[in-house]
Amino acid sequence: MRAVIQRVSQAEVAVEGAIVSKISYGLLILLGIEDADTDEDITWLSKKITNLRIFNDDEGIMNQSLIQVEGQAIIVSQFTLHASTKKGNRPSYLKAAKPIFAIPMYEKFIAQIETDLGKKVGTGVFGADMKVELLNDGPVTIIIDTKNRE
Repeated sequence: MRAVIQRVSQAEVAVEGAIVSKISYGLLILLGIEDADTDEDITWLSKKITNLRIFNDDEGIMNQSLIQVEGQAIIVSQFTLHASTKKGNRPSYLKAAKPIFAIPMYEKFIAQIETDLGKKVGTGVFGADMKVELLNDGPVTIIIDTKNRE
C-alpha cells in the first residue's frame, strides 16, 4: 500500500458535482493498493498514519498525532499512486490492484482507520471521477509505502 498524507485545514471530495465527504482540520489520505498488499499492511499503515506526529503542539512544534488533536480524515482511493514511469511517457498501472481485490482492501483500511481513530472518516467513491479540494496546512505532505518501511 502506498499513501500520500496531507495535513489539511479543510478538504472535500465531490462526485458529479455533489459533495460526498467534507472535513475541517485533519488528514487527506490518498491510498494506492497493489495485489501484494495484506491485512498486515492495513494494520501497520493505519497505526502509522493515526499516530504520526505531524500536528503542532501548543509551542508550534509538530509533536501531536491525528488521535491527539482529535482531527478528522478523508480516505480517497487512487490507483495512480502505483504508476510506473520507467518506459516512455505514458505511465503504466500494472502494479495497481484490480477492483475485485482493491475494493475489499480499501474498505478494510477505512474500517481499520475508524477503529484506530475512534470515529467515522470521510471517503471518496471507489472508481469514480472525483474532484478533491484541499487546503494543505503547512504544507505538510508525507508519502508512506508499506513495502518500504523507513
